[in-house]
Amino acid sequence: MQFGIFTVGDVTTDPTTGVTPTEHERIQAMVAIALKAEEVGLDVFATGEHHNPPFVPSSPTTMLGYIAAKTEKLILSTSTTLITTNDPVKIAEDYAMLQHLAGGRVDLIMGRGNTGPVYPWFGKDIREGINLAIENYALLHKLWREDFVDWQGKFRTPLQGFQSTPRPLDGVPPFVWHGSIRSPEIAEQAAYYGDGFFANNIFWPKEHYMRLIQLYRQRFEHYGHGTAAQAIVGLGGQAFMAKNSQDAVAQFRPYFDNAPVYGHGPSLEDFTEQTPLTVGSPQQVIDRYASMRESFGDYQRQLFLMDHAGLPLGTVLDQLEILGGEVVPVLRKEFAKDRPADVPEAPTHASLVAKAEAELGGKSGDVTSRVVVRDTVTGGSVGGSTGGAAKVGGSAKVGGSAFGAAAAGLSR
Repeated sequence: MQFGIFTVGDVTTDPTTGVTPTEHERIQAMVAIALKAEEVGLDVFATGEHHNPPFVPSSPTTMLGYIAAKTEKLILSTSTTLITTNDPVKIAEDYAMLQHLAGGRVDLIMGRGNTGPVYPWFGKDIREGINLAIENYALLHKLWREDFVDWQGKFRTPLQGFQSTPRPLDGVPPFVWHGSIRSPEIAEQAAYYGDGFFANNIFWPKEHYMRLIQLYRQRFEHYGHGTAAQAIVGLGGQAFMAKNSQDAVAQFRPYFDNAPVYGHGPSLEDFTEQTPLTVGSPQQVIDRYASMRESFGDYQRQLFLMDHAGLPLGTVLDQLEILGGEVVPVLRKEFAKDRPADVPEAPTHASLVAKAEAELGGKSGDVTSRVVVRDTVTGGSVGGSTGGAAKVGGSAKVGGSAFGAAAAGLSR
């Protein structure tokens, strides 16, 4: 299991003081939170991607690259990379560059986001959101695995003999999770490629996410990637803690009541009953999250949202001390109990490289892509050949579904 935190990067007034941080202060606070996450022994820090106030993380790779230089072990991820409105060519290059700078400590959660106006800002049609996610990811998947790409789709200009640079570190692309709150098509997409599925698991009752994860697991097995129990699942979550549960509720209530996302809606009591938000003692958080696999099966990643709704930096850092010092060590032991041997661990760059080597039956040099010089007149290659990047983790097998047929067509 990997445990970590994710942030949406909101700039929100602290309702208890009336103080609103500046954008600069919020950005610096996010960096401090990431560094604290590594200090207290967490595995992952993930940032969202937004292009509108009151959010600041418009350039995840810039922030994560800076954090990479200041950390040693922390896996750097995104809680959403907008696959719909970003150019997949730019995603391929930006995150491969980050992967090199971070020594492989990079993965991504692909998503469509939750801000409708972002589509026209980047020249896209929100009515095509699902189709954009499918086509753009099909191209991104190809760009990371083939040295030279010929491509023609609906939503961007064609490519001919195009090579994204730099190539993925060790010829192995960053691991991709497909994030979703409500869309079965995204669960199907994750299953088709054998990628991870990250269920946001914040706003709705667990039964909703249970259905999405069950669909993903079934389709993962259908496409031949392993058994349903071997599918790679991540969950979101939220917590606020104090030694005494009544103190936790009293401290968090004004932040909950005024939060930009769920404030002025259901009561704190209703929300904690119906969603994974847990406000109470560390033991209450342990009990709540240790029971998650009863609903979702054994899974690989648990992320917590800890810095939202105007909580001041000092409070968030104190929460991370509790999370890393009292909660996560116990959860690690609880999740390890009776965990079947065939349930995979959370993917890392090292494990993906080892898997690629095993599949190729060779050494690490076999999976490292070799650059091919292409004759720009004839289109032929000059010297060398495409390396392992074109072979490693190739396209998933097309099963008997409409999505499989569509995805195969998009991968031309």
